[in-house]
Amino acid sequence: MDLKVKLQVFEGPLDLLLHLLEKNKVNIYDIPIVEITRQYIAYIQEMQRQDLNVVSEFLVMAATLLDIKSRMLLPKEEEGEEEADPRAELVQRLLEYKMYKCMSYELRERQREAQKVLFKAPTIPEEVRQYEEPVDLEDLLSEVTLKKLKSIFKSIMRRQEDKIDPIRSRFGKIEREEISLEDRMAYLEGYILEHETFSFRGLLEAQCTKMEVIVTFLSILELMKTGKIYISQERIFDDIIIYARRG
Repeated sequence: MDLKVKLQVFEGPLDLLLHLLEKNKVNIYDIPIVEITRQYIAYIQEMQRQDLNVVSEFLVMAATLLDIKSRMLLPKEEEGEEEADPRAELVQRLLEYKMYKCMSYELRERQREAQKVLFKAPTIPEEVRQYEEPVDLEDLLSEVTLKKLKSIFKSIMRRQEDKIDPIRSRFGKIEREEISLEDRMAYLEGYILEHETFSFRGLLEAQCTKMEVIVTFLSILELMKTGKIYISQERIFDDIIIYARRG
């Protein structure tokens, strides 16, 4: 009866290489490439003998090890010139894989520990949850003195002064002018009854503020729209004459 050996399952070629390094207790920065390559190929051959599926990644790594082995066996061109280590790239890949593997073990352990933890919803009574400890005013004001109060007051006033815009603070107070279009139209209708014809420019110049000028102009337009007045201008830039339309 043939003796069957059960091989350990590895997640990939780097996992197998890392296993061989740990098994032989060698320094990852100084890999004995000849011996490790021999053991790696032997493992691949054993996998093939047991009819296991050998993925292409394992075969590619075997070819990579043979390439590194052949380059290390070649003589150096010049003794004084230091050549790059053919194992450097492989060492870097192994270090990165080992780091991620250790991180996966740590995360797996944390997941295992988290499965042992049970969470319970809070069941605190409403009256207990809303309870607030009474404030002792004497204890609260025990360290408050007139000197501290004065200091706090000065700091608050200083912050208020800092908020004032030094330029805008010199502006005068702007008061809102209460004037409506309806009131101005009523005024103009009374004015029309007294004056059958009048100057548009003279009417605007009689107003006191800019807002009165704007509202008066809008009122003239509304009265023209309703047909209560009409205008006339002989030449461009001449004064506009307003006429009352008698019905």
